[in-house]
Amino acid sequence: MELIQDGLRNTGKAFADIFTCRIFWACFTAWFVASFIKMLVYYKQYKRLNFRLLVGTGGMPSSHSSFVSCLATTLGIEAGWNSPVFMLALGFAIVTMNDAQGVRRAAGHQASLLNRIVDDIYHQKPIKPERVKELLGHSPVQVFTGALLGVVMGVVFYI
Repeated sequence: MELIQDGLRNTGKAFADIFTCRIFWACFTAWFVASFIKMLVYYKQYKRLNFRLLVGTGGMPSSHSSFVSCLATTLGIEAGWNSPVFMLALGFAIVTMNDAQGVRRAAGHQASLLNRIVDDIYHQKPIKPERVKELLGHSPVQVFTGALLGVVMGVVFYI
């Protein structure tokens, strides 16, 4: 019981320590820069701001890829390129980026098809269609660009 109480007392300090961690700030910055670039790309294309892109999925570049590649890079620099923690981060990054451009992208294509079907049905019958979110995944170029941005941000934080 005493061990649990000690752990709870130290939780506040541990949480505060996150904000002094170089790895945290490198990854957060990589994610934020990718999300901001995504907003700029959207603005250039549609001439309006879309703040949902700061926390949403899809778009150029992939902020998820940027975050996880920065995480792997900074852990490789900190712990060593042959350390178990780097290998864990690398595996996590590969799975995340594969999911972003594979599974979620396929789900986005299916959502697009479902939306077209709903539109066709709606025009023939008076029903209220529910749109399905289509921008779920990334193209390989979006994932690669996000990953490259993450690696660069990780290196920049350690120069």
